[in-house]
Amino acid sequence: MRFDNAYLTTSSCSPTRCSIITGRYPHNTGAPELHVRLPESQVRFPELLRKAGYYTVLSGKNHMFGHKDRAFDRITGGGGPGKEKDWVDHVKDRPKDKPFFFWFAASDAHRGWGISDDAPKYEPKDIVIPPYMVDTEETRKDLTGYYHEVSRFDHFIGLVIAELKKQGILENTMIVVAADNGRPFPRCKSRMYDSGIKTPWVVYYPDVIKKPSVTQRLVSVIDLSATCLELAGVKRPAFVQGRSFLPILKDTKAQVREVVFAEHNWHVYKNHERMVRFGNFLYIRNNFPDQPNLCYESDDHYPAGAELWKAHAAGKTTRNQFQVFANPCPPEELFEVSDDPHQLTNLANAREYAKNLKQARALLADWTKQTGDSIPANPTPHRHDPPRIEDGKIIPQGKAGKRNPHAEMPGASNNAMKVNHPGPLKL
Repeated sequence: MRFDNAYLTTSSCSPTRCSIITGRYPHNTGAPELHVRLPESQVRFPELLRKAGYYTVLSGKNHMFGHKDRAFDRITGGGGPGKEKDWVDHVKDRPKDKPFFFWFAASDAHRGWGISDDAPKYEPKDIVIPPYMVDTEETRKDLTGYYHEVSRFDHFIGLVIAELKKQGILENTMIVVAADNGRPFPRCKSRMYDSGIKTPWVVYYPDVIKKPSVTQRLVSVIDLSATCLELAGVKRPAFVQGRSFLPILKDTKAQVREVVFAEHNWHVYKNHERMVRFGNFLYIRNNFPDQPNLCYESDDHYPAGAELWKAHAAGKTTRNQFQVFANPCPPEELFEVSDDPHQLTNLANAREYAKNLKQARALLADWTKQTGDSIPANPTPHRHDPPRIEDGKIIPQGKAGKRNPHAEMPGASNNAMKVNHPGPLKL
């Protein structure tokens, strides 16, 4: 079953993984910013599976905790350019008398690109350029590397499936394929638009999903925890803010939640954005609008980003490509997603959408209060000065020194790590 409306809780890699593994919003985990370890006090749902008799493995990207953790029998680095090399071996070497939970976390597709023989190589002429990027040869080449790594990830999933089938257990295994952040391109990774916060989400489980299907129902990545626990016969603890999407697997029209929420916190640059998706609308509030809303995307390690900056410095960007450079940024944005899939037309100031804007504000206010979110009075500062354009020239970002210490975390002033309320689920 393919979920066309699955959302991350943040489009930043390690905070997303900490959110998924606890079933909690980033500001409730104590690790809402990039490169912050998950506190020991936060329960990981695989540890509950392990206590219930499951054999558990984490292979590949981690950045949540160290090489040993109470949630997993084994933690390995994966190996190979995409950290997928030992996945099949884990399936082969598992104890055959135990149910299992494998968290296979590829570094595909993550910069820098590593081309291998495990996936096809794509031609720049075949690439589709989104309207918020500039169409140049360098941008097209950059996207071919991304496509290649996505395909390599798919290749290794196929090898795992083949091994499960060989062992005769494929039909009794649930497989979930997803990403933990948007692709590392301008206006994608770390952002609150669908290009950053929406995730591919495909579930295979023939015991429940009787035929290939597609659902439009909303789901959040924090719902994975509750789903796995329910399937394993483990009662969902109060600290899990997610809700099981098992009803949707049985019926594509079943509804578990009518709203999803997401957040954007420090990711190299200071930020505090919040998002709510409801019905046909997506609303974003930017609580630090007096700065450009950037990811780490402007230097030569990010060719598509560098191309966009060059075009803007030369005065050649279109209205759709300008948003990355907005300074200040709009404090509020409202989009009708079916008519505006790339979220390029802000309706927040349109009189005919005043009722929808009011509803979005109320939903976000309820979620903020119920989950203990807060705007830090002393937020983590930029790691270095962001790039800028002066007199048609790009002034590159300042040199990054030592990783600056994290300051006040969102939610800290409300002791959000101990708040378990799931926030609004219905309209």
